[in-house]
Amino acid sequence: MERTVLFQKNANVLSASGNQLGSLQRVVLHPETKVITDIVVQGGGLFNKGYRVVPIDQIAETTENQILLSSDAAGWESFPLFEESRIVSDSESQSTSSTGGTSVIYGVPGVGPAMVTGSEEQFTTSLEQNIPEGTVAMKEGAKVFTADDKPVGNVDRVLADPATEQATHLIVTQGLLVKEKKLIPMKWVMMLGENTVHLQVTEDDLKELDSAAPAE
Repeated sequence: MERTVLFQKNANVLSASGNQLGSLQRVVLHPETKVITDIVVQGGGLFNKGYRVVPIDQIAETTENQILLSSDAAGWESFPLFEESRIVSDSESQSTSSTGGTSVIYGVPGVGPAMVTGSEEQFTTSLEQNIPEGTVAMKEGAKVFTADDKPVGNVDRVLADPATEQATHLIVTQGLLVKEKKLIPMKWVMMLGENTVHLQVTEDDLKELDSAAPAE
C-alpha cells in the first residue's frame, strides 16, 4: 500500500475485480484518536443502492480519485447500511437525548413522526448509524472553521498513515474559480463533527502553511 492513504471527496470505489460500486461520501473516524475505522460509500449502480459502511481493513489501495477494495472484501449487500431505522419508546428516546445521543426522529411528510399506538407508552421511529461507538462519520466537504470562528474552506481529502490507520492531515479547499488548498495537520483539529471541523489555530496561522507538503 502507498505511504500515504488518500480519501478524496467523491472518489470512485471499486471492487477487487474493478467493478464500480459507488463513491466515497464520508470518512468514519474517532474524534480524539483520529483513527479511521470505516468509510461510507454511496452506491452508484443499478444494484448498488443506498449508503453502505465499508471497514478500513477491506481497502487494498487508494489513489487520488479511486479506492480499490481487497480481494477478500465482502459483496456490496454484505456491507451494513449506513443508517437503519428502529422503533423506540418515548422514554428510551428521551434517555438517549439526555445522554447526548444523535438519533434523528422522522415521519411521513404532512403527517408527522411515526407513532405506534395501543398502549399507554408511545413509540417513534429512530434513525441510527451503523458505525463504531464514539466515532463520527465526517462528510467529505465538511466546513472548516478557525479558533476565531472564521470559515476557511471545506474538507476535500483526508490523508492517513496506512501503518496506524490514523488520519494525519486534512486537505482543505477554499475558493470558487481559483481553488486554494491548505494541508492542515490533524493535531490542529480541536473539534470534529459530521458537518464541521473546528481548528485550534487562527486564520493567520493557516496563511503560513505550505500547501505542497505536510506541516509538522
